[in-house]
Amino acid sequence: MPYREIARAWEAFHQDGLASPVVRPAVLASWQRSRRHAIAATLSAAPLVSEAELFRRRRDNMRLITAARPAMDEARHLLSDARSMLILTDPEGAILETEGDVRAVDTGQEVKLQRGGMWCEAQIGTNAIGTALACGRPVQIHAAEHFCAPVQRWTCAAAPVRHPLDGAVIGAVDISGSTDTFNPQNLAHAVALAHQIEAVLGRRMEMEHEEVLRHFLGKRSLWLSEEILAFGRSGALIYSTDRALKEVARRNGAFVADGRLAGLKDVAPEAWAERVAALLPGASVEIVREDGEEIGGVVVLHAPRRGRTLPREAERAPDAVPFEAIVGDSAVMREAREKARRMAESGLPILLEGETGVGKEVFARAIHGARTPAGPFVPLNCGGLPRDLIASELFGYEKGAFTGADAAGKQGKVEAASGGLLCLDEIGEMPLELQSYLLRVLEDGVVYRIGGHAARQVDLRLVSMTNRDLSGEVAAGRFRKDLFYRIAALRLRIPPLRERGDDVLLVADHLGTIAARRAGLAPPRFTEAARAALLAYGWPGNVRELRNVVEMLVAMGGAGNNAPGGAIDADDLPAEIRAGAAPPARATDLRSLEETAILDAVEACGGNLSRAARRLGIARSTLYMRLAALEAKGAG
Repeated sequence: MPYREIARAWEAFHQDGLASPVVRPAVLASWQRSRRHAIAATLSAAPLVSEAELFRRRRDNMRLITAARPAMDEARHLLSDARSMLILTDPEGAILETEGDVRAVDTGQEVKLQRGGMWCEAQIGTNAIGTALACGRPVQIHAAEHFCAPVQRWTCAAAPVRHPLDGAVIGAVDISGSTDTFNPQNLAHAVALAHQIEAVLGRRMEMEHEEVLRHFLGKRSLWLSEEILAFGRSGALIYSTDRALKEVARRNGAFVADGRLAGLKDVAPEAWAERVAALLPGASVEIVREDGEEIGGVVVLHAPRRGRTLPREAERAPDAVPFEAIVGDSAVMREAREKARRMAESGLPILLEGETGVGKEVFARAIHGARTPAGPFVPLNCGGLPRDLIASELFGYEKGAFTGADAAGKQGKVEAASGGLLCLDEIGEMPLELQSYLLRVLEDGVVYRIGGHAARQVDLRLVSMTNRDLSGEVAAGRFRKDLFYRIAALRLRIPPLRERGDDVLLVADHLGTIAARRAGLAPPRFTEAARAALLAYGWPGNVRELRNVVEMLVAMGGAGNNAPGGAIDADDLPAEIRAGAAPPARATDLRSLEETAILDAVEACGGNLSRAARRLGIARSTLYMRLAALEAKGAG
């Protein structure tokens, strides 16, 4: 790095406002922001917040401080003789913690690189902490790249820390030292520390979510006539049913958004009940605590009680879903519909295969409705629950089977589906140790609840669904061969949207009509340019991705997003669709196609896994598991 040239460029910038090409674009942009903030080049130190303000900020960010504690403790030893220190800040750039070489810590106080120092760009100009927070990316600032001359004795590397749920920046970690301690690897070290902190936060959040789920499952029998939503901190949505979401939307359409209870975001736990009562008439909240601290809750949507002839776990057969209602006129879809119709008449177990979002559950419901009487339709997503909860959901449990179990025991999905159809989504995610139990149930027609010894007779039809290559899973030892042959007596591949030609337009028009009717608007019109762009795009998330796009377009409106109900032009489409076709599938097997779709979605969302999961239409936990499997595969 041409440090002398950068020093001359810094002088030219401050004297004449000249921008030199030797200055990195990120640094130059920060200099320009600093100038707009009217930061003096001679400013000798960052401002300090008051003791009371520092106490408040540390209290509000205690979860971040706790998650960073292992990294800070490690820095105390690793940096003890390196003339450098590790710094943790909140999202506004206020320093919460410092650790490292005592010489660096003492020298840092000269420029207020200490607890309570405000190191955002608006206060002290270009610096690694403030610039990383401003641009949302890791950055290294060395010597004369700092905006203020007195700070140019320092070199620093910082990375933002993001919330594991929504990717929002919640703080930053920084490694700082005198200029002669400059090390290009410090930036990679800062990024690794940020990821370490995010991982700790993520694991803690998953543990809390599992505790909320256990609380919910243990008390679900108390709410037989109500719909339920379980949530975590900041309103993170942990569990809900489609029916519950529809009921929430009916009462308050803005209460749930982007995978969280928007009405509870940034609301203190003590105010959750009051806020829910105000925003959702007829609803109440039961708070879930762990060690005396509020970690989430359950929203109960109270409704008039009415008699039920089916068990709570069993959904009634939905309104007629004939095969003709499955939208699509392409040859591959006509063939898939006809095969499914013949399979439904056989009564044999059916395995529906296809990429995420192709509409496998629609086919499953059509297969279910093809028989009269159809009986209950009971779905279970094997990838949407923690491993330790799948067994109790599928097989049920007796009273006292485990801590938090309902006092009366609970019927499982298998029992609930007796006389109807059990639909197991993401069957490839079922833990290996549970597969033998499911096989025994299917072969013997008998289920034993967890913690019980009584055999319960069941008679059900089975439809399983997967976006994996189960044959490959069997070969790899991750799926039982005997169970595979049992559930795949008949197999049907549902074609991805990119193979269905003009069906993309038929489906878009159909989804647009439904979304517009729900919003009380006229059906949308797609211009020829928009239709051409929809056809050119590869749709890695298939029909589910198309539905999300169409519903967004209807909500925002066409004609430049100015008026709901206007014509939708190509310019109204998301950037990735306007840019043209998504990368074509690079393989023909389901596992490779799935991997391609996942990687493309993560890249399109800039690495934001929450947005990528929504784009793919899968749970974040499922996406995390798939990415972990990809990483393990690459390491192998």
